[in-house]
Amino acid sequence: MKRGAETKQQTARRFTGRLAFVGVFFALVAVSLVTRAVHLQVFNKEFLNQQADTRHLRTEKISAHRGTITDRNGEPLAISTPVDSVWANPGELAPAVDRLPELARLLGLDSQQLMRRVTRSMDKEFLYLKRHLSPEQAQQVLALKLPGVNVQREYRRYYPAGEVAGHLVGFTNIDDEGQEGLELAFNHWLAGESGAKRVLKDRLGRSVEDVESIRPPHPGKELRTSIDLRIQYLAYRTLKAAIRKHDAESGSIVILDVHTGEVLAMVNQPTYNPNDRSQFSAERYRNRAVTDIFEPGSSIKPLIVAAALESGDFRPTSVIDTAPGFVVVGPKTIEDSRNLGRVSLTTILARSSNVGVTKLAMQLEPERLWNTMTQFGLGSLTSSGFPGESAGLLTHYSHWRPINQATLAYGYGVSVTPLQLAHAYSVLGTRGMSRPISLVALDAPPDGERALAEDSSAAVRRMLEEVVRPGGTGTKAAVTGYRIAGKTGTAWKFAAGGYSKDKYISIFAGLAPASNPRLAAVVVIDEPSGELYYGSDVAAPVFANVMSESLRLLAISPDAMPARDPGSIMQAMSQ
Repeated sequence: MKRGAETKQQTARRFTGRLAFVGVFFALVAVSLVTRAVHLQVFNKEFLNQQADTRHLRTEKISAHRGTITDRNGEPLAISTPVDSVWANPGELAPAVDRLPELARLLGLDSQQLMRRVTRSMDKEFLYLKRHLSPEQAQQVLALKLPGVNVQREYRRYYPAGEVAGHLVGFTNIDDEGQEGLELAFNHWLAGESGAKRVLKDRLGRSVEDVESIRPPHPGKELRTSIDLRIQYLAYRTLKAAIRKHDAESGSIVILDVHTGEVLAMVNQPTYNPNDRSQFSAERYRNRAVTDIFEPGSSIKPLIVAAALESGDFRPTSVIDTAPGFVVVGPKTIEDSRNLGRVSLTTILARSSNVGVTKLAMQLEPERLWNTMTQFGLGSLTSSGFPGESAGLLTHYSHWRPINQATLAYGYGVSVTPLQLAHAYSVLGTRGMSRPISLVALDAPPDGERALAEDSSAAVRRMLEEVVRPGGTGTKAAVTGYRIAGKTGTAWKFAAGGYSKDKYISIFAGLAPASNPRLAAVVVIDEPSGELYYGSDVAAPVFANVMSESLRLLAISPDAMPARDPGSIMQAMSQ
């Protein structure tokens, strides 16, 4: 019995000891937890908060709205529409990599290619999966609830006028930065300044709450261009029809407001649609009206006549003897289609006499002739500021030989752009004032510089009216009810080894209405095919069609209304 009592006492002591050990153990654990909690909550609070923020707070970009481009009347040429871009954190997306084929189908991507992109970017925290989706498509992606997959609001450029104004407006890249045309030239004006905000995200990377605004976005400014979309469309439609009719390689039309120097229309063919990125190739999107140069042929003759009048040695009534119908300068014989004999300066332009204008130019001092050409803007950039603009080619007079001065007289050995030629004719229309070219709408005409005496410009303008009247070379440029001053031009194209005998450039440049010019226009058709290739047959009718409608759209009063019989007027009054 005694032995059994001892055993019970030992068992009780062991139990008590174990109980005390367990109690001490739990007490120590509790003290440790409390100590750790106090350490974390009091001494390490700032560090832990920072770590939590690092894992759940993100800084997101707020895309800025790019400025709208409009025509002079407020019609949109380029606007920004909201789109969403899908991006992912590859590390967070990795656990759901087996669902990538499902994501690829929604994004229209190859699943294997998407898998490779994600797995190769595990060391990154940001990877674009697809840019510029519609908000509806982006919501479908978010509905998959894939970890680490998010959307970011951006803006995509849309061009309502499409190919009608494509060459002029240009386009942006996928990051909304201007790449061509006015989008590039005025990128600093149009581009907004992106903002930033701090957001709280859950473990799947989804935004839960906007915590704070770091920097508000600043939208870009609106650009009101000088273009009149009505005239732009008219020029586009007419030029496109002419290119098809004559099976030509290309063509350009430029229309200027003579009073202000504003570009009202600038079109080219072939063109491209800036909304379709598959059409983006330099061959298609370059603006030929400002980048491509050509030899102007006879369309330069009015400038030569103006230089002769400016010299003081010639008057509008001066006569040049073109007999016997040709002239030899150095190794070259320059001919007319027939012997015109003694002709006035007006007839030289009206009949487009190469011999007459050559003899006229050869009597001018090279320096004086060169100075007048530069005053017209030849050989230098215009003030348009359009990216890639060409300055043309006008060799300095110190390098001229007699043959250079002779060929310059009828438009060879000198190169211009359609915009340069239109500017030169606008000088004739502004009574000799040269105003800067503007692609931005102006509130008032800018100050100009005197390039030509007023009486000289008026005299040349009167001569150019005879070109369009019966007996002149430009009768197909006539516009009913309006006096037109203009000049045709046909130039052989330069080819390897010399000038081609079967490739031409057809040109017409003119002013309307001639009594008080408001519009200057240049039409250039490159390599028309078939029997018709002269500027009088190809380019002049295009000028007439465009100018007729443009004058009507701008409500410019006719200045050549047909005279009415006084008897019929009295009869009408008596009724």
